[in-house]
Amino acid sequence: MVVAPIKTSPVVIFGAFGMLGHALQQAFPEAVYKGRDLDITDDVMVRAFLMDNKPAIVINAAAYTDVEGCEEKREQAFEVNGMAPGYIAEACHESGSLLVHYSTDYIFNGEKEEYLEMDAPDPINVYGASKLLGEQLIQQYHDNYRIIRTSWLYGPHGRNFVDTMLTLSRQMDQVKVVNDQFGRPTYTYDLAVKTRDLLENEPGIYHVTNEGICTWYEFAKAIIPNAVPCSTGEFPRKATRPKYSVLVSTRTRPLRPWREALGDYLMTKNRSLSP
Repeated sequence: MVVAPIKTSPVVIFGAFGMLGHALQQAFPEAVYKGRDLDITDDVMVRAFLMDNKPAIVINAAAYTDVEGCEEKREQAFEVNGMAPGYIAEACHESGSLLVHYSTDYIFNGEKEEYLEMDAPDPINVYGASKLLGEQLIQQYHDNYRIIRTSWLYGPHGRNFVDTMLTLSRQMDQVKVVNDQFGRPTYTYDLAVKTRDLLENEPGIYHVTNEGICTWYEFAKAIIPNAVPCSTGEFPRKATRPKYSVLVSTRTRPLRPWREALGDYLMTKNRSLSP
């Protein structure tokens, strides 16, 4: 991936060693990468780091993304996904840093078929509620922010739906996948490159996904040959999922079609497995 240098520096990436963080490393090769060595839930540590370094841009890709785990560890979910972005926003306001933060389609209840940036959030699980708190605190404490809502994220260097389907397909004759939840799959590398573009845009909330709508089953069928459809009722989970979580972008162009992006990811995986 070839990227042009950005005009301002330095750039700091929190959560730089997660799935999205690795993609951001490629999009921002000049950045300082911070992982578990900086605890974003420690407001004193966050403020000290940002005031000492005063980066032009802070990108927060750190999050607790285990939707089921959030139901069991509610306090941790709200601390990492809610309070911590607030600490970062306060420190960014004081240090004069632009803040980029990633949020989720799960802040919506799924009763509408599509969601615009200005639609009212109404999360129906702990993960969505904790991410919504993060959005609210960022807007409360800072004015120079880009909140990027995305959905159904996949890519190298982390657990994701695509890799899970590939593994299950090898282990099972048939892989049941729900066919009544609708959304937009998004490739981490496409999102990371788009993030650079949004630095030049006005502050605010942006919906960024690959283009096209599908169910989880339709997504799975594009990955493996032995997926079979089932209903949400046949696949009970601790966390309630929205029926529709289709993010519509009104403030920037969507990414390329999801099938094209998925094809690139699968080709990358095949090359890595080749002898």
